Amino acid sequence: MCGIVGYIGHRDAYPIIVKGLQRLEYRGYDSAGIALYDGTSINLSKTKGKVEDLKNKAKNTISLAGHLGVGHTRWATHGVPNDVNSHPHYSNSGDLVIIHNGIIENYESIKKELTKRGYIFKSDTDTEVLVNLIEEVKKTEAVKLGQAVQIALNQVVGAYAIAVFDKQKPDEIVVAKLGSPLAIGIGENEFFIASDASPFIEFTNNAVYLEDQEMAIVRLGKEIKLRKIKDDAIAYPKILELQLNLEQIEKGGYDHFMLKEIYEQPHAILDTYRGRLLADQGIIRMAGIDQHLEKFVNANRIIIVACGTSWHAGLVAEYIFEDLARVPVEVEYASEFRYRNPIITDKDVLIAISQSGETADTLAAIKLAKEKGAFVFGVCNVVGSSIARETHAGAYTHAGPEIGVASTKAFTTQITILTLMALKLGKEKGEFSESKFHEYLAELENIPAKVQIALESNPLIEIIADVYKDSSNCLYLGRGYNFPVALEGALKLKEISYIHAEGYPAAEMKHGPIALIDEQMPVIVIATNKGHYEKVVSNIQEIKSRKGKIIAIVTEGDEQVKELADHVVEIPETIESLTPLLTTIPLQLLSYHIAVMRNCNVDQPRNLAKSVTVE
Repeated sequence: MCGIVGYIGHRDAYPIIVKGLQRLEYRGYDSAGIALYDGTSINLSKTKGKVEDLKNKAKNTISLAGHLGVGHTRWATHGVPNDVNSHPHYSNSGDLVIIHNGIIENYESIKKELTKRGYIFKSDTDTEVLVNLIEEVKKTEAVKLGQAVQIALNQVVGAYAIAVFDKQKPDEIVVAKLGSPLAIGIGENEFFIASDASPFIEFTNNAVYLEDQEMAIVRLGKEIKLRKIKDDAIAYPKILELQLNLEQIEKGGYDHFMLKEIYEQPHAILDTYRGRLLADQGIIRMAGIDQHLEKFVNANRIIIVACGTSWHAGLVAEYIFEDLARVPVEVEYASEFRYRNPIITDKDVLIAISQSGETADTLAAIKLAKEKGAFVFGVCNVVGSSIARETHAGAYTHAGPEIGVASTKAFTTQITILTLMALKLGKEKGEFSESKFHEYLAELENIPAKVQIALESNPLIEIIADVYKDSSNCLYLGRGYNFPVALEGALKLKEISYIHAEGYPAAEMKHGPIALIDEQMPVIVIATNKGHYEKVVSNIQEIKSRKGKIIAIVTEGDEQVKELADHVVEIPETIESLTPLLTTIPLQLLSYHIAVMRNCNVDQPRNLAKSVTVE
């Protein structure tokens, strides 16, 4: 979950690395560090805190010269976040420097053996153990750095993306990957190394993404040398042309990335169905489905695995697939799926959902399902990510970069993709009429405009947020398609404002949570006019009679709920299965404004990271 950046070439490395780290801070921000080689010595600076803290420390403590360097922003695993445990780490000789994303699971046994051999450790990290293991191999086996890295990595258990350099050979950086993402940007006699392409997008559009169990020697004046870690087999780099642009990863005048990304949703949803949804022709065109349609049509069931917000999107998809395609669906936490010995057959289709495409638990679930013979389909946002490569087929959401740690446009674009899939499958199976199919397509095509209308409630929501910003608890209620939206709304509030919040099916309120309701408890109720409207109105009356404060999300023109609720936010009318794409908008805005009013770090909430690449 950490962010790594490296540079070797003709430019000054420091500004490239620091700016790159700032772009990767969504991956972790407990601490940061940088190591620069100035032609004579390595200058190292690292600190607890954010990249801005690192900049302030580095300019006062080290030389910033040099055309070779590596940097790191950390989400702590081994060792508390402090200056000593921050990356980069030296080997005992001071010659080798390493940055590392991931976990070395057998580091303790390696550390004991290295301690016996005279190595001294200053930090509590597994990373310092790894760099000293590489040094020990290099010394005892009398091999070059690349070979030492390869031999050492064959002795470790765990996950990693690493970059290592040796001050005795300052024209190369050795990188390797297993389970954590790593990209190499290729310029004119210069190379960039990073967890994703955002740190080097203004310098080059050409990148190589390492596969698992691959390592590369990046050397000035030479082509990238790629090898398999296990058997030293030669691998051939596939150079991709990046579609990312600099404007996408800047705030664009918004105060926070999260707010920018909330407002990007009309365009993101449009981009997600663009070229796939041809409403006027009555066609859904999805290559990943078209090429494997038989697998979906003949599936006994669909299993959806995901974590966090993506899991909530999967819950919405369960309603959609069962309603529109009439196929049984199970939605599983990826983190639990692999450990409960699940029953999987070759008649199952597994859909794995992940914004980053690097979620470790979801990748593990994919590998298990493939071993059992299931057909695996990926839904993710990042082109070239591990999930995109590990699955049999898939679909990108085309949401564009999502920098805010709390997902927003990832959720709505995932639901868009999953809706397209369910509609296509239901049409193929003959589960609804041609006219009904066209009605769905036309309404889905109208969703971006309706999301834009929903965003116009922002000033009202800001007023509501001011009323409830000091609440200690909050309850979210929804039914049917909007029960998962209640869960997602509660998650957003927890993530960025640190207010305890819970989502429940509205009917379940009487089975326990109603005991919590008093005049201090705000209750957000999703009460659209589709589905179980009258039942939800009854639930609102139950809350009202116990003096709870009611914030209702309703369909425009609603009168009945207005009589009961303390606050009402309207959304445009739409087909029931598409309501989650609209009802989630005011909940995202409410969480955002409450967090801002509480002076919370909206884009980088405490203890969290965007891409969870460890279990």
